Amino acid sequence: MLFDTHCHLDQDEFDADRDEVVARAAAAGVTDIVAVGTTAASSRRCVELAAQYGSVHAAVGIQPNYVHEAAPGDWAEIEQLAAAPGVVALGETGLDRYWDFAPFNLQQDYFDRHLRLSQQTNLPFIVHMRECEADILQMLRDARARGPLRGVMHSFTGGVDMMRECVDLGLHISFAGMVTFKKSVDLRDVAAAVPLDRLLVETDAPYLSPEPVRKIRRNEPGHVRHTAEQLAELRGLSLEDFAAATTANAKSLFAG
Repeated sequence: MLFDTHCHLDQDEFDADRDEVVARAAAAGVTDIVAVGTTAASSRRCVELAAQYGSVHAAVGIQPNYVHEAAPGDWAEIEQLAAAPGVVALGETGLDRYWDFAPFNLQQDYFDRHLRLSQQTNLPFIVHMRECEADILQMLRDARARGPLRGVMHSFTGGVDMMRECVDLGLHISFAGMVTFKKSVDLRDVAAAVPLDRLLVETDAPYLSPEPVRKIRRNEPGHVRHTAEQLAELRGLSLEDFAAATTANAKSLFAG
């Protein structure tokens, strides 16, 4: 029983064979998938997918690289969608200094909106982070000063110190296919140090295909099994025990 905690199942890469993708995931032991929105339209589509497939849940939000494209009513729509059936999280949100798409102060504004909405609704938030660890941590600290945090650092690539502070702040840490890459020795060291009750696994499909299917251009939820196998071996656990622990973590986080 594996739980893919982050997948962009709404994207057009899956339009030709979405039913088969969901079926292959089930055949690989993936019982649950979170379809994660990146815009208001994407979030609407994720809610539709959650209604269509029993194994799919939705996260709704505006990803930092799209905040500059948000129309005036888009944030109000995210607030409304947060109460829709099948919605288990907010996001993805966060900050990104790698891509120079959206003004950074606007990214911070939208990240703050997601954090405050999470604290109002008790829905966990999903954090995207790229080349902005100090900025992310400062905003998380500020939010924690207002009240408890529930969320996940998605496709984590930070160091051990950041991981430990995120855990101390109340967050979960999720790893995608990047942790399986040969060069990712430091990241595997971080993954080995995460407390088992805060560990999650994801695909970030259609991106970041893990070894040994890295050459496949499009990732999909069923491939989360490969990442889980590597993390289980890294931590000295059977796949069954690792899957049971991480799936229990995900169900607890996303069920409220």
